[in-house]
Amino acid sequence: MSQCVVIADDLTGANATGVLLKKMNYEAYTVMNTERIELSTLTDCDCVLYPTDSRGIEPKMAYNRVYNVCSLLKGDDVKVYSKRIDSTLRGNLGSETDAMLDCLGDDYIAVAAPCFPSSGRIVAGGYMLVGGLPLHKTDIAIDPKTPVKISEVAVLFDEQSRYKVSSIQLKDLMHGKHYLADLMNQCVLSGSRIIVLDCITQEDLDLIADAVITSGLKVVAVDPGVFTATLARKLITPSQKKEKSKILAVVGSVNPNTTAQMKELWLSQRTYNVFVNTRELLESKGRREAETSRVAEEILNECGRNAVCTVTGDGIYPENRIDFKPYMERYNCSMDEVTGMINGAFAEITYRIFKAEPTFRGLYTSGGDVTVAVCERFDTAGLSLKDEVLPLAAYGQFLKGEFEGVHIITKGGSQGGRDAINQCITYLKEKLFI
Repeated sequence: MSQCVVIADDLTGANATGVLLKKMNYEAYTVMNTERIELSTLTDCDCVLYPTDSRGIEPKMAYNRVYNVCSLLKGDDVKVYSKRIDSTLRGNLGSETDAMLDCLGDDYIAVAAPCFPSSGRIVAGGYMLVGGLPLHKTDIAIDPKTPVKISEVAVLFDEQSRYKVSSIQLKDLMHGKHYLADLMNQCVLSGSRIIVLDCITQEDLDLIADAVITSGLKVVAVDPGVFTATLARKLITPSQKKEKSKILAVVGSVNPNTTAQMKELWLSQRTYNVFVNTRELLESKGRREAETSRVAEEILNECGRNAVCTVTGDGIYPENRIDFKPYMERYNCSMDEVTGMINGAFAEITYRIFKAEPTFRGLYTSGGDVTVAVCERFDTAGLSLKDEVLPLAAYGQFLKGEFEGVHIITKGGSQGGRDAINQCITYLKEKLFI
């Protein structure tokens, strides 16, 4: 039986969620006619999605459709239940959520994290914002079929549901997953069966999913699909991917765009960063070895507490950038040879980290010369290219060699918007089920 059941209020929403799941290599089936499909067919898929076409109908009828479908698809093997709702909160949010809770039993609660960061749908201070505007100030307020004239998410659920609704806001997300898990349990103890959470970024959704797992609560994910995909990634891991994995980002570019992108990454995701004192790599062989060892050891000492680590050249800040001419004169060599010392040291740091800690299975490199040096040090035969993450950001896996199969994204330092590196790391997280 499928391990993920998504009941959506329309077909396009079901398919949109299915695509998010498919991106993470799950088999996802959208079922449109139960009379034409045998349930045994669904044993071949990880995730089954069923659209009830209930967004614009009467609440009672919507309740019945969702309840009946949930009764049909529920099972002991299911790890993730999802009530897929519209990303702008149209439709029968309350009655359809109630239907799933009633069908699954009193020990289930609904966790609503209704944001879709890449589409500009977020929840802050309890309010749904679309492209920075409160929901009731957008065209959704005058939708001809299912208008929404209230921006407060918890109020919408409270007006439509028979159950008590609690709201958890951004200030509560600042204290980590254990605090958030305790808060969820307190809401349940106070009688709530629907918990609505603020959420702005993918990192918020990761935190909420981790808190759900930590809490031990049985939940129905209520969202437009991104939270469902995040929870599935953490609970439904294909057997061949069950080992824990970590990601290392190695950034040698000094392009100003890289500086902005790294700051965005550090703000958006939990990472552990070590700056490389680039000048030390040029002073002498002994000092280069000492700096290489220092950076590698610091990452290895901290990686047990961090799924994502970054090694960043201090040259991303202008005051640390090096005039290469004195070193060219000192060593009587070309600029390529001088910068080659730096790139080689970055590659050596990367190699030592991956050699010492096999759970590093994802790699992001920025700066073409650093990428070449890393590939040479890893003695890979090449890259099996799989996808384009962003324009000029390529995803693939190492071919042959000691580190065959390592996932890698390469990107030029000048390429992409402010969130480009953040998107690349998130992409690797999806591929590695982190």
